[in-house]
Amino acid sequence: MEHLAKNSPRSFADRRGFLAGALAGVVALPLLAACGRPGAKGLVLGDQVHLMQAKLDAADALQGAPYRVTWASFPGAAPLLEALNAGAVDTAPAGDLPVVLAIAAGCRLKIVAVTKSAPESMAVIVPGGSPVRSVADLAGRQVIVSSARGSIAHYLLLEALREADVPLDRVKIGFMLPTEAAAAFASGQIEAWATFGIFQAKAEAAGARILRDGRGIGPGYTLITASDAALADPAKRAALRDVLGRMRQANRWCRANPARYAEIYARQTGVDIAIARKMVARERPDLFAPDDACLSAVQRAADRFAEYGMLPRRVRVADYLASDVLPAA
Repeated sequence: MEHLAKNSPRSFADRRGFLAGALAGVVALPLLAACGRPGAKGLVLGDQVHLMQAKLDAADALQGAPYRVTWASFPGAAPLLEALNAGAVDTAPAGDLPVVLAIAAGCRLKIVAVTKSAPESMAVIVPGGSPVRSVADLAGRQVIVSSARGSIAHYLLLEALREADVPLDRVKIGFMLPTEAAAAFASGQIEAWATFGIFQAKAEAAGARILRDGRGIGPGYTLITASDAALADPAKRAALRDVLGRMRQANRWCRANPARYAEIYARQTGVDIAIARKMVARERPDLFAPDDACLSAVQRAADRFAEYGMLPRRVRVADYLASDVLPAA
């Protein structure tokens, strides 16, 4: 397949080129205006497959916001973080390791809040009729990772292979954006797929089988990031502080009203309500400031990723916090 990348680590320039190339296909996605006074200083909230927007819409959490909100939804972390670095969005919720990779590649961002991801919401999967029964059986086969080198799915695969004592050079690893990979997997072009979230849930609903999910591999955090430019703008920083408080309330509402949240999520994404309910059941939505446990877990994973040769430089995660933006609970 033309979309597949070689197994060897990429240079800094190559990695940035990949992110820019991925962005080129999705940056023109429609921006969905929400609420707020048209003349007020606005925010462009980045999102992945409408997950954050669905929570805020379900809880009606943006009602009365004194600033304009625009949504920009992307199919994966790589194009979303590239959009953040390019100034196309002000915020980006992304997996812990994609954020680490973006930092290592020079993305100008800070971590302003954290949510804990469900470890079951990322997995290495195979078609239901595949002869592959375990991670060890992947030796000599090809595995596609979504969405890019440095994604949470990539880390899951590397750690699962390590756990199964499968040398990395025995597996052909390629990378595709999840929307493209989903179509290829459904048509039988992919032997195994390391994926996450709604893409995993859809494949499972169609009969895919899980070889290994994220339980015990972690770290399993979604980091809410904001661009340095947005944080340096006093009006945007104040709006960010307010919207983070609303996000926290929306997460609490979704925990208390899972059925209603699933309905909104199904409508936002166009997925079957049964798949939306499965996604919601796996989630434990919350929003909090990064604590020592979170920082330690992400730092350990970042150091391991550096050992794999996946980072152009080592990252000290604690240097990229803006812990004063999220308002007190």
